[in-house]
Amino acid sequence: MANNSITTILFDLDGTLLDTAQDLAQALNRLLLEEGTAPLPYPSIREVVSNGGNAMISLGFNTRINTKRHQQLYRRLLDLYSENLTQHTMPFPGIEALLATLDQFELSWGVVTNKPSQYTLPIMQHMALSPRCSAIVCADQVKNSKPHAEPMLKACEIIGCNPQQAIYVGDHRRDIEAGHNAGMRTVAALYGYIEANDNPKEWDADYYIDHPDELTQLLHSGF
Repeated sequence: MANNSITTILFDLDGTLLDTAQDLAQALNRLLLEEGTAPLPYPSIREVVSNGGNAMISLGFNTRINTKRHQQLYRRLLDLYSENLTQHTMPFPGIEALLATLDQFELSWGVVTNKPSQYTLPIMQHMALSPRCSAIVCADQVKNSKPHAEPMLKACEIIGCNPQQAIYVGDHRRDIEAGHNAGMRTVAALYGYIEANDNPKEWDADYYIDHPDELTQLLHSGF
């Protein structure tokens, strides 16, 4: 039985709820080919996906974020990505079972992401997840994105829960920091997009999971 004090589970999107990396990698490799550069292997792109499009451009072109060249490439990357948001994107294995458990325990769930709404909302709609979740908070809907507490608190406000009643699940240090900044318990998703030189054990998450099934088990055990 789930812990009665927990009413809400909030998820990061990319690398936690949905596996979006292949579509993002495809967009970057299309851009590299456009620019006459060889495409990159998927594993190297996957590592940086959680750091966003600017990190992907820096990886592919070795550019600095404050240069005109970088910004031109970044805008083109987003154009290419928007053409194929959901070709390969899907929930991670175990996510559907996890969401079914949340329904079983009558727990609310939502998404808090630094991904802009122009990409997040169509993806969630395509995956038929929008009607099932209680809140979707994107970077462009708040003044301060993660690791600031603002988007986390906004999600709680929409759902109508106390932050202390929520758990945030994410695959990046800033996700864990955002959850803690909002007064939530946190779960580090080790199956997500984690860079090779990163050490998630240093993130100080409350729980660490290698697969969504482990969160399902935590819910059944009551944390």
